[in-house]
Amino acid sequence: MPAYAIAHLRSVDVGEDIMRYLAEIDATLEQYNGRFIVHGGQITVVEGDWPGNLVIVEFPDRERATAWYESPEYRAILPLRTENSDSSAIIVDGVPPDYQAKQLLESMG
Repeated sequence: MPAYAIAHLRSVDVGEDIMRYLAEIDATLEQYNGRFIVHGGQITVVEGDWPGNLVIVEFPDRERATAWYESPEYRAILPLRTENSDSSAIIVDGVPPDYQAKQLLESMG
């Protein structure tokens, strides 16, 4: 089942460090089969407040998403983002292609 690394970037100081982070992150994803499915892009807020940008990286499974985040290669560049942005990051499991919301009700008993 796929898993996703998601970052909500509320404020980014776009300088030398962020440019380096962007130049180097792709190489850290390769061995974990990670790929960007959302990277910035135009956001239309339809409910509530959403300051900032969204980044979503898809991985084949949670194990590879976690391994990527904890890898020495990514850890080496991570401070370039965290020290130059106000952001939050999570790893979350995806659902199978045939998933329906009622399955959550069934799992709750």
